[in-house]
Amino acid sequence: MNTTRTIDVHAHILAEDTIELWRKEAPKTAPRLTEIDADFGVLEVAGVPYRPFPRGGWDLERRLKDMDAAEVDVQVLSNTPQTFLYNLDASQTADASALQNDQIAKLVKERPDRFMGMATLPMQNPERAVAELRRAVRDLGLVGAQIGTHIEGKNLDDPGLAAFWAAVAELDAFIMIHPTKPAGGDRNKAYYLTNLIGNPLETTIAAASLAFGGVMERHPDLKILLVHGGGYVPYQYGRWTHGWEVRGEPKQFLKIDPEASVRRFYYDTITHGKPALEYLVSLMGASRVVLGSDYPYDMGNWELVREARALPIPEADRACILGGNAEALFRK
Repeated sequence: MNTTRTIDVHAHILAEDTIELWRKEAPKTAPRLTEIDADFGVLEVAGVPYRPFPRGGWDLERRLKDMDAAEVDVQVLSNTPQTFLYNLDASQTADASALQNDQIAKLVKERPDRFMGMATLPMQNPERAVAELRRAVRDLGLVGAQIGTHIEGKNLDDPGLAAFWAAVAELDAFIMIHPTKPAGGDRNKAYYLTNLIGNPLETTIAAASLAFGGVMERHPDLKILLVHGGGYVPYQYGRWTHGWEVRGEPKQFLKIDPEASVRRFYYDTITHGKPALEYLVSLMGASRVVLGSDYPYDMGNWELVREARALPIPEADRACILGGNAEALFRK
């Protein structure tokens, strides 16, 4: 009998009651949700509309039904990336982050059998971000935080974030890095390339910054998840190693082969292809791969559990991916 809890580490939420509370407490920054039909709505955040926003993003009943259909026992809830709000005044973002974190923690407390949670942070102000991370982990019981791939153009190895990464290491907090405002600009506007190409590119830039910037070496026990199968990292890191060997620029802050940093990351299963997923697992090892769905978005994968169970790997490795790795990461 399989007793492993299936844990989806990459799942977003902006619940209806959170939106209502936000509109009461901070109407200037509050999102607006307009239903289109029984399955979709339009989510407007800071004047920017996102459509279609699937009902499961705000409707708890629909979410639970979708989790059951996907054979997901537990979701690790994170904010919708539209609500990072790094472009606003830091005090506004701090208030919005705290409100969302409180609401996620409340839901986790109400349904600990189905949910864990992570925080969102006002990353444009590292001091505030550290304070909210400490509160989220120590007081709210969240497992860590989701942050963007950059902070309004500043990469994650920016010297101003040094204290943040030190706090993450001290707290032993889990960090999920999620694409935001993808690189590529106008060249990626057509064909949905902003997501199809731009989002994996964002993850790759963030990972490279953490590796070549020496962050992973300075804090070797960081627990960082690269979503969407790690972007292009698992399939191109050999190029990083070669470049590090033949050029001086990659050695500026990194004195050893970047492969060591690459192998310290965790990767989710969102590859949208059986060969790619099998390659990811064989390359990085089952101990570095966790389930991810990107729920509720249209670029997500609702077959995550069934695909993991179908992997041609030993049962013990399969159990790690399905939930064992996540249990170990979040065990306090």
